[in-house]
Amino acid sequence: PVLAAALRLAGHRPVAASGVSDASRRRAAALLPGVPLLTPDEVLARADLVLLTVPDDALPSLVAGLAETGAVRPGQLLVHTSGRHGVGVLAPALRAGALPLALHPVMTFTGSTVDVQRLAGCSFGVTAPAELRTAAEALVIEMGGEPEWIEERDRPLYHAALAMGANHLVTLVAQSLDVLRELGVSAPDRMLGPLLGAALDNALRSGDAALTGPVARGDAGTVAAHLAELRAHAPGALASYLALARTTADRALDHGLLRPESAEALLDVLAGDDGGGPGGGQGTDGAER
Repeated sequence: PVLAAALRLAGHRPVAASGVSDASRRRAAALLPGVPLLTPDEVLARADLVLLTVPDDALPSLVAGLAETGAVRPGQLLVHTSGRHGVGVLAPALRAGALPLALHPVMTFTGSTVDVQRLAGCSFGVTAPAELRTAAEALVIEMGGEPEWIEERDRPLYHAALAMGANHLVTLVAQSLDVLRELGVSAPDRMLGPLLGAALDNALRSGDAALTGPVARGDAGTVAAHLAELRAHAPGALASYLALARTTADRALDHGLLRPESAEALLDVLAGDDGGGPGGGQGTDGAER
């Protein structure tokens, strides 16, 4: 509905939509008032441009089913918004004469009208046959986005990078909020907001050079205290803390932010947690760890 609403603002005319869940039908009603909700094959019968906005794993069977039933028409623009897939997943529709495009908005949506505004300047991962590249990029620009060309073979890795940055960020922030609430902090979102905003801005500007905190400094005692407290009071957050602390230490070492002499004790603490005590679970060789 968000993409259709943006295309409506650009002069396109939404003729039909389809939704199964109550939530998706509510979104369509809010963002596309007056547009009838029909079955998928009825939508394809009415539309010259079709947006397939379903979960990644549901897309192959949807495309195959639409092609098998004869719903796809020659010359019809068929667009999916999956980050993982390129145009290969649309092969059944291509054989039926459709024109395949993969346009993935690099944005998280809430299902409200604010999402249309978020498309302004939003990057789209674009994959299309060479002869349709201009059409694909034009559609993205009409929605207010910025097209970024992604090769077919690179789509899964591209999507993994986005998931690491966005989806896992939500998990980490939620874990941090949970711990602060358990401590009795009355407004953990207000406490974290300025810190996380500055950290994100610094990371986008400077990459690994923006690393701060006890791991980057090699403060092994502080990290050991963190692990002990998390193990006792927030065990659900322990695994992610350990995994990210080890990755942070590796990156800090590689970029010269963490001195090798400071890293040894830190790596002992991070490795020892696997075996229940200092030195357990890993060898003593620093490079091996």
